[in-house]
Amino acid sequence: MQCNMLEAKNQLSKLVQAALAGDDVVIANKGVPVVRLVRIGKQDFARKPGAWSGLPKAKADWDSPTTNAAISDALTGGKLP
Repeated sequence: MQCNMLEAKNQLSKLVQAALAGDDVVIANKGVPVVRLVRIGKQDFARKPGAWSGLPKAKADWDSPTTNAAISDALTGGKLP
């Protein structure tokens, strides 16, 4: 199935349902195909809330000018213009 941009804008729900059903949905611009609407697969893993909760907390001065200067010096060898 191919449709132009304006038609796709007006019938997006129908096009999504067609893609979910396995149809090949192509959206064209002035008759020239530009994008294909496809169904995405399921994730291979389940996300778990709080997975990063065990990481160390950032120090209160993590974004201070002194810390930024130390990082800059470490990365550039102290040769910043």
